[in-house]
Amino acid sequence: MSITRSTPLEKVIQKQLAGRLAEARDVHTVGDFLDFLPRRYIDANTAGRLAEFEVGETAVLVATVVQANGRAMRNRKGRMLEAVIEDADGAQARLVFFRAWGHEQKLIPGATALFRGKLEAYRGSFQLAHPEYTFVADDESASVYASGLIPTYLAVPKTTDLSITIAMQQVLGSWEGDDPVPAELVDRHGLPSLHEAYRLLHLPTSRADIGRGKRRLRYDEALVVQTALAARRAEQDAQHGTPRVAREGGLLSRFDERLPFQLTAGQVEVSEQIAADMARERPMHRLLQGEVGSGKTVVALRAMLATVDAGAQAALLAPTEVLAQQHERSIRRMLGDLAEGGMLGGDEHGTRVALLTGSMSKSARQAAMLGIVSGEVGIVIGTHALIQGMVDFYDLGLVVVDEQHRFGVEQRDALRSKAIHPPHVLVMTATPIPRTVAMTVFGDMDTSELRQLPSGRAPIVSHVVPAAKPGWLERTWSRIAEEVARGHQAYVVCPRIGGEDPDAFLDEYGIENPWADDDPEDDGKPVMASVLSTLDKLRAEPALAGLRVEMLHGRMSADNKDRVMGEFAAGEVHVLVSTTVIEVGVDVPNATMMVIMDADRFGISQLHQLRGRVGRGAGGGLCLLVTDTEKPETLQRLEAVAASNNGFELADLDLNLRKEGDVLGASQSGGRSGLRLLRITHPKDAELIQLARVDATELVGTDPTLRAHPALADLLAERLDDDQVAFLERG
Repeated sequence: MSITRSTPLEKVIQKQLAGRLAEARDVHTVGDFLDFLPRRYIDANTAGRLAEFEVGETAVLVATVVQANGRAMRNRKGRMLEAVIEDADGAQARLVFFRAWGHEQKLIPGATALFRGKLEAYRGSFQLAHPEYTFVADDESASVYASGLIPTYLAVPKTTDLSITIAMQQVLGSWEGDDPVPAELVDRHGLPSLHEAYRLLHLPTSRADIGRGKRRLRYDEALVVQTALAARRAEQDAQHGTPRVAREGGLLSRFDERLPFQLTAGQVEVSEQIAADMARERPMHRLLQGEVGSGKTVVALRAMLATVDAGAQAALLAPTEVLAQQHERSIRRMLGDLAEGGMLGGDEHGTRVALLTGSMSKSARQAAMLGIVSGEVGIVIGTHALIQGMVDFYDLGLVVVDEQHRFGVEQRDALRSKAIHPPHVLVMTATPIPRTVAMTVFGDMDTSELRQLPSGRAPIVSHVVPAAKPGWLERTWSRIAEEVARGHQAYVVCPRIGGEDPDAFLDEYGIENPWADDDPEDDGKPVMASVLSTLDKLRAEPALAGLRVEMLHGRMSADNKDRVMGEFAAGEVHVLVSTTVIEVGVDVPNATMMVIMDADRFGISQLHQLRGRVGRGAGGGLCLLVTDTEKPETLQRLEAVAASNNGFELADLDLNLRKEGDVLGASQSGGRSGLRLLRITHPKDAELIQLARVDATELVGTDPTLRAHPALADLLAERLDDDQVAFLERG
């Protein structure tokens, strides 16, 4: 019988062992078993040490039996066995088996074995109760572990590591398998074959073997992702798009003439990249990532105006109503009478700007939709309401997606499908993305970066405020009063809303609450600051007497949110207590101070985004990170945010702290994850990603359907499920 990766494992190894692997570890096929990699390797020559493990952990170590005593149990029938083992350091642990049968004749003084069991403390010494063990000096294990390296696996009930290794020898002896990576690439990069890589990992003869085997599998993971992205790029390049070029003396030219400031060198460069993309006969697919306050909106607006100049429409999709409304106000303000084309007092070369959100009145929504379908509206700004079935465009030429990670692939594609011809797509993020993540997840897009801030903008000064220290919080409120006295305004950000539902956290922002109860008297558990409680507290704060303090959060009605934001932008509200709904896009140049309550509850990138709402004018910016945590690693993270205003540096730090567990979405925690070994935070793996990107582009360029490489096509189908493919397409 020909053995392939999809062959049921029970047809190759003992059925009882195959059943245990299936039940305990979801291992069903030969491929599953090959990918059931060892967790660690114990060197029998140096052995494991008891000192490496904490009480409560599963200890895995090679040790020698120095004492063994079998005796009758006192309170029930049968014999028990007590033994003492000693590791290479001379440290000892007690073994106990409440059924001596089968162990008493094996565990005799002088026997050396690999022991695995939960390490417990008993009467002042270490103890392992009913541990699994495999002898490393008998004939069978000596032949299997000839090198002295013992692979150990995730525990499988009633199964030893030795039995798994023997079964793996059997599988590797039967399975040859087509190598999914073309031979020329294997040779080019000095990689072992796939069969050899599995042998190096499951049956290593040296530590170097393990490194070589892992490098091959990491390359395979990188190649899978990069090939999927290269195929998507090729598919996009094959689409026929409509060039959208600004006309001389048109809307874009008139806008540029009126700009009250000079574009930064970065804005000019990125604008030229976008213009060149949009002039081609294939749809643009570009990711624009930029530092907080770097001017992405102006760049996007120039692209939208060029689209209108070319006789088409542009749509900007925003994740929240607050952000959509902010974009509409900002764009209208920048365009002036250019946003009132065809209206009394409007510029003759102008266009119309429309807002479309779910909470608009029926008449306002119908008026906006009529202007969109007739073509009178050139720029449309909206939320998910834009992708509803009844919204039709006259000629959609450009789709701009702001904070693209808040949208699913279906939502983005629903908007693109409203175009007559495939539209140009520009996706923006104010959260800088580390280069390796961009290559791994957004590799199907061309990427532009804005790192330069507009001239004259002062850096934001940040400090960590320990809430537990007497007087520090009172001084924080006094500092807000001083800032208001200078004619400025302040934000106070809280991680939750509060009110009747204590677990009502912001659904769309991913803030987690480790305490399920909001009762302050419940076991003394700390309660996260909420907008409602903080609002009451600040209105009663003596230092803020006479100041107008208002709140903003996602559950307020659209009219109330719009009213509060309008009054804050106009300077009528001095202090705005808010959730992270103001995280992106909100632009109030007069706001110079932000206080973030329970700052330890937010991620590095989110903190950087939040504080980017201040310091947008000439008054500079101050951000105070309030926390009552005493955890050294958490304080270190907050101090790192306070010490740097470089979002790209902080994004790298955030990735290193969080690791890459969510790079391919939630399904990565499952057995079919695309990234199991590849570490995108590691420099050597970053090199592999770059190699794989070049290789994938070459492969797909000559063979778009991978017809000549069926094993690679099969690996893609096996490793990337539908959810992960959609995640890769989320741009």
